[in-house]
Amino acid sequence: MTTNLYFTQGVRSEQNLYEDLIIEAMQIHGIDVYYMPREIVNRDTIFDDDSVSRFDNAYQIEMYIENIEGFDGEGDLFSKFGVEIRDAATFIVSRRRWKDKIGMFENDEETNFFRPREGDLIFLKLSGSIFEITKVEDESPFYQLKNLPVFKMRCELFDYNDEDFDTGRSDVDDVEGHHAYQIDITLDNVSGEFEIGEIVSQGSMRGEIVDIDASSSPLVKLSISHLGSTTGEYLQFNSVNTIVGATSSASGTPTVIDEDLQDGSQNSAFDTVDDGGDIDFIDFSETNPFGDPS
Repeated sequence: MTTNLYFTQGVRSEQNLYEDLIIEAMQIHGIDVYYMPREIVNRDTIFDDDSVSRFDNAYQIEMYIENIEGFDGEGDLFSKFGVEIRDAATFIVSRRRWKDKIGMFENDEETNFFRPREGDLIFLKLSGSIFEITKVEDESPFYQLKNLPVFKMRCELFDYNDEDFDTGRSDVDDVEGHHAYQIDITLDNVSGEFEIGEIVSQGSMRGEIVDIDASSSPLVKLSISHLGSTTGEYLQFNSVNTIVGATSSASGTPTVIDEDLQDGSQNSAFDTVDDGGDIDFIDFSETNPFGDPS
């Protein structure tokens, strides 16, 4: 016995109507978010990881948040290491809208960008939060009219790890200024005007400008993040050689180089106590730290 020949759920016109109703409902009850594809810069083929990911685009699209009573997850977790915010959320987006607004601009033979990807980010303007996609469910609801009209994305609050944001949206790109490790370099004898976002170099050492303070002219203070060496060696900016901007060709001589310590860090406290010589934070006298003391 087969299914009834007079009833079918695979009619294309009904599928289109169903999808149109979903899109309209999301545009009424959903919210605007920004979808940010992750660009792999240097993939680690051993651990299948990328330590220097970059986000260059932010696409605005409407999505529906499945959580109606607040974010999921463990919430605010208090531990001996501080406070961790472990919010989670589930976003739903129309397949057709995702293809028209995002997929058609990103899809190519290399990326095979036919659906949202784990690791990509969603910026929720409503709360100013950035969520990372951990799982994409593409079969829910399950073939109600013999089609799959939506993607359901399970996300967790994004934990910044020195990624590079150049999306062109200040509220998104500012995450670097607030969370990225950076140093402040005060320049003298400045020629030209440095630009925020450009790469500056000093020999093999390089970094990206995230903030400029020219209030103490003729001195100019640059806040620089994403520090690194083109040779792979461990290097630091120094107060001897000139710093040059790659885009503006501006240049200047460093006079003061300070670390920009993050809120809650104890670097200054450790340095102060260490200078006094009263306390050793690390005891190198133990020859077998993983066994019983002799």
